[in-house]
Amino acid sequence: MSTVNPAAGLAPGRTKRKRGKPSLWKVLKKYWVFYIMMLPAIVIVVINNYMPMFGTVIAFKDINYQKGIWGSDWVGFDNFRYLFATDTAWVITRNTLLYNSAFIVLTLILSVAFAIMFNEMRSRLLSKFHQSAMFLPYFLSWVVVSYLVYGFLSNEHGFINGTVLPLLGIEPVEWYARPDYWPYILVAVKLWKELGYTTVIYMAAIIGIDQEYYEAALIDGASKWQQIRKITLPLISPVIIVMTLLQIGRIFNADFGLFFTVTRNAGALYSTTQVVDTYVYQTFLAIGNIGMSSAAGLVQSVVGFSLIFLANLAVRRVSKDDALF
Repeated sequence: MSTVNPAAGLAPGRTKRKRGKPSLWKVLKKYWVFYIMMLPAIVIVVINNYMPMFGTVIAFKDINYQKGIWGSDWVGFDNFRYLFATDTAWVITRNTLLYNSAFIVLTLILSVAFAIMFNEMRSRLLSKFHQSAMFLPYFLSWVVVSYLVYGFLSNEHGFINGTVLPLLGIEPVEWYARPDYWPYILVAVKLWKELGYTTVIYMAAIIGIDQEYYEAALIDGASKWQQIRKITLPLISPVIIVMTLLQIGRIFNADFGLFFTVTRNAGALYSTTQVVDTYVYQTFLAIGNIGMSSAAGLVQSVVGFSLIFLANLAVRRVSKDDALF
């Protein structure tokens, strides 16, 4: 007669059987109510996000409106070859990547710095006032911003040429004919308009930090800089990583309003202001070739997805908890 091991609760020679994963049918049967609740959202996501993806076939066709999308002739990768075979392909790619890289780096550094400074202000009233003042330009359209910039840089009646430069004894500058100035102007305008938005996000992350960390650090004699470096920055690093990954995913997509309306589409500035989006509009959409414009959009999406995937993979190798997925 076999004896039972009181410690293990099992007869000798017997092992505890592992419970396998429940089948899909059992899961659906058990949680069917929750799946019914999810159904409307799933339908919306499929209609809005996945069904339009069938439109990528346009990038591989020579669209003929009489034949329709499905009846149009296949051209393979001819649309993509034309996009990269033009003389300006290198210029627009360089401008797009360099501008977006500058936006990502400067926005990250300045928005985190402003968020920390606002959090350290003793007067909550002044802190909220400065946040609101920085956040206000984010709500302005690029059309309004373009007229504000034109009011400063107009050749005849602009504030810079009419007031500032004469006081300094400098001759007026034809801003809309000098491409060498615009990399700095566009970066400054972009930061002025959107820095407040990212600052508020990082400010919210800092406010969510438990104050007991700072109290304990203060008791240990930590300086304000040590508290920022050892507490604030490490605890908001997940938010920083997520925001940076999302921006990296759009590094091949330029802000059309910034590069088209603010520069007033001046041809003399194309060497430093023309990017992928403005080139697509001017070259493909203006002449009605939606096949080539779709090819450019598909390239932007694929490059953005690849970059965000690789960046997230690099983050996972360092810290899995901070990765986006």
